[in-house]
Amino acid sequence: MTGPGKTLRLGVAGLGTVGGGLLKLIERQNELRLPGKLEVVAVSARNKNRNRGVDISKFRWVDDPVELALAPDIDVVVELVGGSDGPAKRTVEAALRSGKSVVSANKALIAEHGIEIAALAEKHEAHLLFEAAVAGAIPIVRAVKNSLSGVIVSRVSGILNGTCNYILSEMLRTGAAYETVLAEAQRLGYAESDPFLDVSGGDAAHKVLILASIAFGAQPAFDQVQVEGIDKIEAMDITLANKFEYRIKLVAEAFRANGGAQCRVAPVLVSKDHPLAQVNGPLNAVVVEGEPVGRLTFTGPGAGSGPTAAAVMGDLARLFEGPATPPLGKPARDLAPIIAKADSATDQGSFFIGAKLADKPGMFAALTEELAEAGVSIDKLIQESAGDTGAAPVAIMTHPCPRAAVEKALARVAEMKITADEPRLLRIETRA
Repeated sequence: MTGPGKTLRLGVAGLGTVGGGLLKLIERQNELRLPGKLEVVAVSARNKNRNRGVDISKFRWVDDPVELALAPDIDVVVELVGGSDGPAKRTVEAALRSGKSVVSANKALIAEHGIEIAALAEKHEAHLLFEAAVAGAIPIVRAVKNSLSGVIVSRVSGILNGTCNYILSEMLRTGAAYETVLAEAQRLGYAESDPFLDVSGGDAAHKVLILASIAFGAQPAFDQVQVEGIDKIEAMDITLANKFEYRIKLVAEAFRANGGAQCRVAPVLVSKDHPLAQVNGPLNAVVVEGEPVGRLTFTGPGAGSGPTAAAVMGDLARLFEGPATPPLGKPARDLAPIIAKADSATDQGSFFIGAKLADKPGMFAALTEELAEAGVSIDKLIQESAGDTGAAPVAIMTHPCPRAAVEKALARVAEMKITADEPRLLRIETRA
């Protein structure tokens, strides 16, 4: 039932922030540029009586989202339940097996089960669209999959988690501690009451893996993504990095390497004139690099009811255009198992070390000696007064070297109790 002028009958599973935003947007569809009409037939969620700011009494209520997916009077299932397994996965699988189109905002499901879900969609010639799973209102999935299908992509990178970007931006602006800014982010609704998935880097890892799969024709392999979060970053690190004219950002990236592809998420130092350094607050940004276009940068709101609902609506509009195409760009059978973790021994680059020196004589000399012994050469260094804290903040930028060499030196530093805390080791982005 696709094509211009048709009516698509929707079943919406999940009525949280995004689900409520979508229903509000559908109420205003006459103001949009849709090639057909959307009709919400039924909805499903965990709590029927929750106030969502939108009247759901006019829709049929279904307790079980799988039952909703199988209903004969529904053409399209919009899955906004979330989670890589459980009800979300069962609902999507049931819909696809029935030949129904699925629109989802579920990055965990696509990242962790993308290959099997995509194969199921292809087998039943059903649409599986998930623009809203990555970067909110930025149409990056469609851009990489369709608009840039004629580009040989070498790297996709960016800021894919607005919560972390807000926290790091505010720590720089105010000088406040991580815990203080996190609490404020939760109060403002930028962070969940349980922020682990965001601040651990897991959310960004799901998103960059999806982009890597499409950009490189790769099978999603979440266990091969290297993930570090921001929860150990201190205000001191951000302040001292700023003195070096760098900003600390949680950067998710996927790139071609060693005949395959690598994905990683970690706090990284970027120079203040780097495109990602200019992206602050809860915004997202994605940089796509490849031949013959060079570098393309996409920026916009990456979360929230409005931006994410708009991305879902974009996918719903696509359903009017005709037959389904492979969800991950290439057919699932043609996706290659090329994503692999990097080895720290072969991970070369320049690095930032942030720490507080223990209040003992000779600690600074001991730190630099351990670095030298490991073959790590210091490029720049800042040491500040201990004041009344009893520990002197120090920041070091290294010349290019193997990451393993820095890790070896810091292991010795820990054994010798040279620092009063656990040093933070961050990669420095040296590419402009």
